[in-house]
Amino acid sequence: MYANEIREMTVEEIEQKLEEAHQELFNLRFQTSIGQLKDYSRVKVVRQDVARLKTVAREKGQKL
Repeated sequence: MYANEIREMTVEEIEQKLEEAHQELFNLRFQTSIGQLKDYSRVKVVRQDVARLKTVAREKGQKL
């Protein structure tokens, strides 16, 4: 997900995407702990998406 795509979203859409990203990150961490995760690079990608979402939300003046 690119920052330009996020900037075009509404505040509600950003909140929803952030919630989904946190849930996915939780699931990936859980899979890692039980040894079922196949693609470890996905954790990094999701963490970067969370950071981008929070950054754009902050730019729009929204506190998360």
